[in-house]
Formats: sequence, structure tokens, C-alpha cells
Amino acid sequence: MKILMISSEVLPFAKAGGLGDMVSALSAELARQGHDVRVVLPRYYSIDPGRLRRLEDPLGVPMGRDEEWCAVGTAMLPGTEVPVYFIEHQALFGRDGIYAATSGPDFEDNLRRFTLLSRGALQLARMLKWKPDVVHAHDWPAALAPVYLNTLESEGFFRSSGSVFTIHNLAHQGIFPKEEIEHTMLGWESFHGAGLEDHDQLNVLKAGLHNADILTTVSPTYAEEIQTPEHGHRLDGLLRHRSDDLFGVLNGMDYELWDPMNDEYLPAPFGADDLAGKAACKRALQQVMGLDVEPDVPLFGMVSRLVEQKGFGELCGPTHGSLYNICEDFDLQFVILGTGEAWCEKELASLAGRLPNLAVDLEFNEPLAHLIMAGCDFLLVPSAFEPCGLTQMYAMRYGTLPIVRRTGGLADTVTSYDEATGEGTGFDFDLLTPSAIYNTVGWSLWTWHNRPNHIETMQLRAMAERFSWELSAARYVEIYKGAMDRRSGSIPRT
Repeated sequence: MKILMISSEVLPFAKAGGLGDMVSALSAELARQGHDVRVVLPRYYSIDPGRLRRLEDPLGVPMGRDEEWCAVGTAMLPGTEVPVYFIEHQALFGRDGIYAATSGPDFEDNLRRFTLLSRGALQLARMLKWKPDVVHAHDWPAALAPVYLNTLESEGFFRSSGSVFTIHNLAHQGIFPKEEIEHTMLGWESFHGAGLEDHDQLNVLKAGLHNADILTTVSPTYAEEIQTPEHGHRLDGLLRHRSDDLFGVLNGMDYELWDPMNDEYLPAPFGADDLAGKAACKRALQQVMGLDVEPDVPLFGMVSRLVEQKGFGELCGPTHGSLYNICEDFDLQFVILGTGEAWCEKELASLAGRLPNLAVDLEFNEPLAHLIMAGCDFLLVPSAFEPCGLTQMYAMRYGTLPIVRRTGGLADTVTSYDEATGEGTGFDFDLLTPSAIYNTVGWSLWTWHNRPNHIETMQLRAMAERFSWELSAARYVEIYKGAMDRRSGSIPRT
């Protein structure tokens, strides 16, 4: 199959979250299974143009009342034969940041920027004379692609191209003043007809949900949750209407990149047959983070975006059970790595200054992220919602037991500890409250001290879990075929 991936993030070129990991890994696995996959991404300022091969012909992209002209660079997805095409437009993409400047508000011209991505990706396929069987668009920055396939591109070159739209995070929808529709070249008849209208504003993600032949999201539980008012972000009615075309496919993880036996960032390798290296990693992590080197003190970690969604409102709040109480009341150590909203960074820095057993690093640091996965005994993931999540998968691979809120992909990947049998791969809780987090941390500590044999058995069981991209990619191939059938009319879409 010929598969066109359109995304605002692709690892290792540009990443703000799990979207970049998913697009890269899925594309690589689909190529390994014999499919012709091509990826289109903006050429942000951070991407060195000197490492790209530039196409000879410029790319013209109709937008608004004019046509934008772009250069196009190419490179291979590392370790694969998957070509990545970079749309280069200095005025729109030549700046720091993907969606916003560091710790600042979103760029005001994001609709123009990602309209150029969606329309430009289709224009590029036409220029290359490469007709995709399926256009796979990811999250709101690429959501206009299926809209164009149903409107401006409904006849001609893309007439038989099916469309798949993947929701990575329904909370981010791309909402803009309705007057900005002029940037899209979609007339006012499309404002209602193509599903763009949302309370007299323009909602790009909603239009993608309305127009794509098939919808997917990144875990089965999240696919169910987003059809409810609690997690549907005002679009649950539309998603229930399209439930027959909505599928949850669990993300896999990269077992070559995240391998404790062959991880260049670790001071010592380890595996299920010999966990001695994990103790060396714990010692190194304690040293790096300025904590006392105490092998018998449980070490907890978080590697996360520092935002409300990830549970930091509860952790940093004044209510009993917060992070301050956890570090004050329990004999443990805690390390946190991440960047995010200013209020959260400030609060965590303040807590670290007052608590000798809490260490915080406010940066993006890939080597340290690997060391935290390897050196910690527990990883805390108290998300308000989590479409899939990868950190809990990484943690299990490294024998670090996750403590998670039972939601989305966390519910699909972590099996809760059973005190009677020792079964499970981690600890979980339902309500997102400071007391629930506090009590579950306490539960894990009780198990650490009183059931060490259960902890070790759970570690080995967690390390044996496999969240394979091979199976997920095969499921996507079935979905692509379904999109093509819906496009051809042989299977009606809802």
C-alpha cells in the first residue's frame, strides 16, 4: 500500500510529545512489512537544512487569496528506507518551537502554518506523481487533510485515496476565529457543511473527525472514554455518532531504543536474568540528582510534561496528600524530569529547595530520562487522562513498577498488583485526588518493605511484557483497507 503520513511531529526531527514517537515507529514498522510509506513534516528552525537533500522544484501551495511557494527537503527516517519530506517556509516555520515559543502562548498564525502542512502534503504527492492509497493525518495540525480530500480534492488525483485520522489528544482541537477560514481556501459553505463550525468558531479537529473515512486513537480504553461527556471535550456526541468508524489501537514502543541490555545512556546493562546493573543505575541516578546514595531507600520518578493533565495540579496543591506530604511523611526519594507550564516549574523548584529527598531537573534531557527509567524503583503517572502513554511502557521494560491512574492507555497496559497472589505489573487507582495518589504510593511502599518477593516477581513480569508495533501496524493495515472500502463506497461510513 502507498501510505502518506502527515504530522507536525516526527522523531527524531521534531517532538513535543508521544505523537512524534508514534508516527516514526509506525512508519518504520509499516515499511518493514513491505508498504510504501512517506512522511511529510514542516522544516522547523531546529531542523538543520544542511542535513537535508533539497528537491529541485519548488512547491506551490494554494492558500487564502494567494499561493505560497515552499522549498522541500528530504531525508530518510533513521534506520529505515522511509523518506521524510520537509516543507520549508521561512515565514511560517522558521522559528523556535513547534506550536509556540518556549513557555509562551501558541503562535497566533497556527491555522495558516498547519493549513500549509495539510494542503502542502497533498500538493507534494501530486508534484511527485505519487498517488497514496491512504492519507493518514495525525491530530489537529493535520486535520484539514481529510477535509480537503472531501472538498477541494474530491475529484481528480486523490479521488480514490482513503483517509484515516488519528486522535492523539482530544483536548487539543485547533480552535480559531471563524474569519480565519479564508486561509484554508474553504468557502463559507464548508463552515457548516464540512463540520468546521463550533459555537461560531472554527474547529479544525472537529472537521477532521467529521470528514475522515476512519477515525483511530491510540488505545482501546481512550476510544471508549472520548465518547463520554467526561472525556469527550464537547465532541463526544460526534464521536458516538461515528462509533462504527472509530477504533482504538494501542501504541507500541521501540524495543531497540529502550533496551536495558544495550542502552548507551546507562552506566551498567541489566536484564531479567541479572538485575545487578539496575542497582548500579540507581546509584548513578542518586549521584547525578544530588541525592544520598542509599540502595535500600525506594526511589520514585516522574518523566513528564509539567502540566495539569499529568496530575501536577493535585501533586502541587495545598491539600494533604500532595507531593510535599509524600516526601515529608514517607522514607523515600523522588526525582522529576520535565518541562512545562511556568507555574508548575516554579512550584516544583520551590519544593525541591525545601525537601532534601526531592530532586527536580527542568529540562528536556534524553540521557537522564533513560537513567530515571533504569534507576528508579517506581514511576508515578497520575494523569487526569492519558490517550496512550509511553513512559509506563518504558518503565516496565526497565523493571521499574508504574503507579498509574486507571485511565486510557494506562489502564490498557498496567495490571494492578494483587496482594493475595503477587500478580500484576504495577499499582493503580481510580479517582484523581491527592489522597488517592498518597495512599497508592503508601501501598507500593508497604509492598516494597513487606513483600519484597512480590516486588521482584512483578519486576520480572513487567520486563517480559511486550507492546509490539508489529501487531499494531498490522491492525492499521486492516484499518487502511477499511478506509479505502469506505472511500470506494463498497462499505458505507457512518
